[in-house]
Amino acid sequence: MATTSTAEPYVPATDRLSELAAAAAGCRGCELYAEATQTVFGRGPAAATMMLVGEQPGDVEDQRGEPFVGPAGKLLDRALAEAGIDPARSYLTNAVKHFAFTRRGTRRIHQTPKRGHVVACRPWLAAELRSVRPAVLVALGATASQSLFGPSFRLSQHRGEVLHLPDPSPADAGVDPLVLVTIHPSAILRGGDAREEMYAGLVADLRQAAQLLD
Repeated sequence: MATTSTAEPYVPATDRLSELAAAAAGCRGCELYAEATQTVFGRGPAAATMMLVGEQPGDVEDQRGEPFVGPAGKLLDRALAEAGIDPARSYLTNAVKHFAFTRRGTRRIHQTPKRGHVVACRPWLAAELRSVRPAVLVALGATASQSLFGPSFRLSQHRGEVLHLPDPSPADAGVDPLVLVTIHPSAILRGGDAREEMYAGLVADLRQAAQLLD
């Protein structure tokens, strides 16, 4: 079990993504590490102008060690392409770096991370923000949005708005991207008859993000 409630002691004083990723592999900042296969750090170029933040890795991501490589990730790649954004030139990460799940027989069922997990993992997200220094930051889903703006933030109330990180922000004052919040692609996969409409909304939000880059 974890002996601390924060990842702060594990985050090195560096802006190099490779060094941050290597250090994150040994993070014991909360109890999620004990059951997860591995830490799933962000991926993408250090000079990316756009960063997208999701909730946490899923089962596929936990096994492969990369974010957004499962079904939701494939959906996100398609939406990014339709919005005119090159996924390979964007930095993708999650608010929580370990897979939170419950077991049901041999299956591992996604479990929304607790607020404590989000807070414990925030130093990693802050380090990624300081390293990449994106011009535009897209928060995918409620957990990612609340990791940036606090637990009282409501995605539905602020979707479509161009926001700035709060003061104090998860990163230092030198990082001030334009921020948009939208739904997580996994919500679309669970959307039933509303999938098509939800997907169109995600693409529209990502197009807005692309326009902010221009």
